[in-house]
Amino acid sequence: MVTTDEVRDEVSLTNLDQPLFDGAGATKRDLVDYLDAVRDRIVPVLRERPLSVVRVRQGQDPFMQKNVPKYTPSWVRTFPMWAEASRREVSYALCDDRRTLLWFANQRAVEYHPMLVRSGRLDRPTHLVLDIDPPDADAFGLVIASAHLVRQALADCGLEGAVKTSGAKGVHIFVPVDEHEKVEDMAAATRAIAARAERLDPVLATTAFIREDRGGKVFLDSTRAGGATVVAAYSPRVRPGVPVSFPVAWDDLDQVVPADFTMRTAPGLLGERDPWAEHMPEPRRLPPDLVEEGHTIPVARVQAMHEGKRRARARRG
Repeated sequence: MVTTDEVRDEVSLTNLDQPLFDGAGATKRDLVDYLDAVRDRIVPVLRERPLSVVRVRQGQDPFMQKNVPKYTPSWVRTFPMWAEASRREVSYALCDDRRTLLWFANQRAVEYHPMLVRSGRLDRPTHLVLDIDPPDADAFGLVIASAHLVRQALADCGLEGAVKTSGAKGVHIFVPVDEHEKVEDMAAATRAIAARAERLDPVLATTAFIREDRGGKVFLDSTRAGGATVVAAYSPRVRPGVPVSFPVAWDDLDQVVPADFTMRTAPGLLGERDPWAEHMPEPRRLPPDLVEEGHTIPVARVQAMHEGKRRARARRG
């Protein structure tokens, strides 16, 4: 009897010949093989971080899973956190090893979104993140130009970051920071970096959180702070062709497009290297003036909420 099931690292892998999702051009086996091939790169960026995943069950729409299901094996490490929005405790998985990664792959978990904090230090994010989002999917050239604005703003205040494609239509810039920095100061510094990058070229980039206020510009999203999640380097995405969030050297950024990096091409591009680890600078302290400036900038989501209510009242009245 022919079977598509197998066992790796004591994890039973089932139905490996099934299509991954519509438009993927890949099977569940392709997902398992890819994640297993990059395990020594992706596990280090997931380890000790409360993890959300995007799963795709056959015949269903993709869904984000935060709370681990009841059938989760006892050997999968978990971390409980109170979720204010849902007013309940959520048990997040910690993907600390190959075995857990393979279990997630068997659950058809395609995307991996770790928090910016580790389970032992929820009050100390390890990185600032700038999410650079184009006005449309065909504007990656504008994304690259905006990424260089952020790099310049960082350099002007003595900071450095590493860049990766998001696996969608933009890029993420990760800036490692000293472990003693407070979460509210890091959030403030992220807002200030975005504002400084915007001032370098306000025709190209904007920090406007409300989409209709962006005027076709590239959005410098500074809201990924604190307990936020960001898709991990090397994570596949639930998109046609299964693109991958992939590290890029700053000197090579002008020569790439997101479609260069897919679940099929990434292992060959990596070879034996781990470019995300190679490109990541050493953590640094935040400049006091950057933090001070950031604390004068309103939190974008809060400001947008109040502005939305104001505009709604104006339309009614």
